[in-house]
Amino acid sequence: MPDIVLSTLNAKYLHASFGLRCLMANLGELQLRAKILEFDINQRPLEIAEALLEAAPKILGLGVYVWNAGPTLELLGILRRLRPDLKIVLGGPEVSYEWDQQPIIGLADHVITGEADLAFASLCRNLLSGTDPRPPKLIAAPVPDVAALASPYELYDARDLEHRVVYVEASRGCPFTCEFCLSSLEIPVRQFPLEPFLSAMQRLHDRGLRRFKFVDRTFNLNLATSRRILEFFLDRLSPELFVHFEMIPDRLPAELRELIARFPAGTLQFEVGIQTFDRQVEARISRRQNHDRLADNFQWLRQHSGVHLHADLIVGLPGETLESFGQGFDRLIGLGPQEIQVGILKRLRGTPIIRHDAEWQMVYNPHPPYEVLSTRTLDFATLARLRRFAKFWDLFGNSGNFVESLPLLWVSDHRPAPASDESNPKSSPIGDAVTVDGLRDGSALGNSKTVSPTPGKSARAGSAFAAILAWSDWLQAQGIKGHGIALPRQYELLWRWSVETSGIPAEIFGPALARDYRRPGRADLPTWLIPFAGAEAPLRRPARLPRRQARHLGLSEQPEPTADLRAPRS
Repeated sequence: MPDIVLSTLNAKYLHASFGLRCLMANLGELQLRAKILEFDINQRPLEIAEALLEAAPKILGLGVYVWNAGPTLELLGILRRLRPDLKIVLGGPEVSYEWDQQPIIGLADHVITGEADLAFASLCRNLLSGTDPRPPKLIAAPVPDVAALASPYELYDARDLEHRVVYVEASRGCPFTCEFCLSSLEIPVRQFPLEPFLSAMQRLHDRGLRRFKFVDRTFNLNLATSRRILEFFLDRLSPELFVHFEMIPDRLPAELRELIARFPAGTLQFEVGIQTFDRQVEARISRRQNHDRLADNFQWLRQHSGVHLHADLIVGLPGETLESFGQGFDRLIGLGPQEIQVGILKRLRGTPIIRHDAEWQMVYNPHPPYEVLSTRTLDFATLARLRRFAKFWDLFGNSGNFVESLPLLWVSDHRPAPASDESNPKSSPIGDAVTVDGLRDGSALGNSKTVSPTPGKSARAGSAFAAILAWSDWLQAQGIKGHGIALPRQYELLWRWSVETSGIPAEIFGPALARDYRRPGRADLPTWLIPFAGAEAPLRRPARLPRRQARHLGLSEQPEPTADLRAPRS
């Protein structure tokens, strides 16, 4: 039995905990007495407790994050009753701040705040040896010298490399001070020694890893390091290679552009945090970015590279209005990223965003993940609409399933005059008229308080935001939820809104929708779309990229890891 168990509840099985592996790697001689057990938030705390108690450790280290704080609290309540002698050590961003406000702190023996790579090992040595003095409950970890840290990458096993997201880091910290982000509290950026890092990447590559996800907040900050890393992957190109970076949007000099342009389409993904285009909001939250350079970089990346661009916007920042957010969304649509992640502002513990609470009447959910519920400029009902907007945009706009048909919702050249009752079709190629009773999932409108938008008047011409918001309102009015919608049903719903409700001509929308359905190599075209299919689509070469990125490129999909792989990780 291990003396030490390191554990956490990941957001999904697919995610392998990088933090646990960093702690394990730096346990030194205690590694032989330790074990990693990973779970995810879809598993019941009672089942997790059973697995942890079966391991019978003396010390349990738990990583606590915003996505797992609730179930981790429940888990600790169970463990405290069954193993009162178990030494429980908590760490992670969720317990690094505002300790006096958290019930979970009272269930722990020790809490390590900050980067615990070395501090956890020191605590375990003390607890296992029984030496005095007894460590305090709250331990502020000294900032470690990253050059002195042991590499965690050997702790990814074969199953991780084949089936899970493998995280790597070439640096820690962030130079920016955005008030909504925990990274703004960190000390300046620290670079891991480059040669040992690249050697570790080589060993991962030798073991078969082809998908690397960098967690560095600012990959393109140190240009010399960025160039070396890009050159490393250029020398190892293969159809399976996929590398994800977070990048500063307004920093892309010529020496990086030259390297980026040499990568095949889909090999690189850049996650780019825009968050807002409103100058006053940016200043209010201490965020700085050059919009002109940002736009130039986006345009260059879309025109001269095969990078998959994933851009982030935040709903609910202090002073942001429905209009200003919509303008920012439309502006970002115009820059052409393949994905726009619309996130709801979260009041993460310790972040200085709270200084705006009084002036901007910021009201947050008291439970994780602490999303904003209302502000002075966005009431609860409006934020609820925007939350649905974000959900449906991710399902339809980001999925890669509707890359040709969805933009027709806001391209005014394809929209005739508002459809009247006489011109709106009374029957559908799907088989039913546009009525509540015709919806195949059996959902009803009777209990909904959302007013269905008026066809032709719900969106201003040319505005993607207005078009998608109107459609989101319509989906809500039909009782449609943003999850569990089968793919053929998604295509049916988009047809109903676009053609039968909004009046986009079927002869324009139908072929685009059929091409979207067949683009990744699907052969099971729904019967009602067959008249719009035209000539047989060319066979698509199989993709070795993640499914969403492959669909944006029109490549046939590969299956994701199967659910039966999920098990306690050791």
